[in-house]
Amino acid sequence: PLPASARPAAGTDAHLTVWQPATNELWEFWKLRRENGAWHTMWGGAIRNATASPGYFTTNSWPGAQPYWGATATSLPLVGGLIRLDDLRQGHIDHALALGIPQTRSGVYTSPAERTDGTVASTAAVPEGARFRLDPHLDLSRLGLPPFVLMLAQAAQAHGVVVRDTAGAVTFYGEDPRPSSPNPYTSLIGPSYDNGSLFSLLARFPWNHLQLLQMQLHTAHH
Repeated sequence: PLPASARPAAGTDAHLTVWQPATNELWEFWKLRRENGAWHTMWGGAIRNATASPGYFTTNSWPGAQPYWGATATSLPLVGGLIRLDDLRQGHIDHALALGIPQTRSGVYTSPAERTDGTVASTAAVPEGARFRLDPHLDLSRLGLPPFVLMLAQAAQAHGVVVRDTAGAVTFYGEDPRPSSPNPYTSLIGPSYDNGSLFSLLARFPWNHLQLLQMQLHTAHH
């Protein structure tokens, strides 16, 4: 159910998620575009009874579904772990964060991921699906973190961080602000968003206090 006004996210992946509460159905797309009045996409997936799903795409997600459905490399839906504008407006994030990192491990993945596009053949590389958390004993209030970074750190401490994809840089995923005007990130994150120093802001995140949780490794099949 894509309206003509739908706009895929900026960037080369051109992602878009549709959630239809009336039918409890979810669709997501990779490289979505509109040409000559029709929608086209390179890949994606759909989930019926979304709120009762296990949280990833399976062969039971939809009639005819395949285990490699989904717009991410792990079969974890785009919306899972996404930093929503509503999260920022309320001042707290009540869910785990999705993370992309360079050089993910090849050949294996860990739950909750269902597959991987990792390319690094080293046991030292992080497999997709890996879950981290900030040390629960870390007193975040003593670190002097900017409000946005503190919000991320609190979510990472309470709910964790899941490696969802391989990315060109260490990346948290957030909702595209373009459908809203003026840009809500300007007021929700502050001047760092406008002056291009968001990467410097995220460098304040207490990365050195992340802890890797126990993994349930699976062998990737091609």
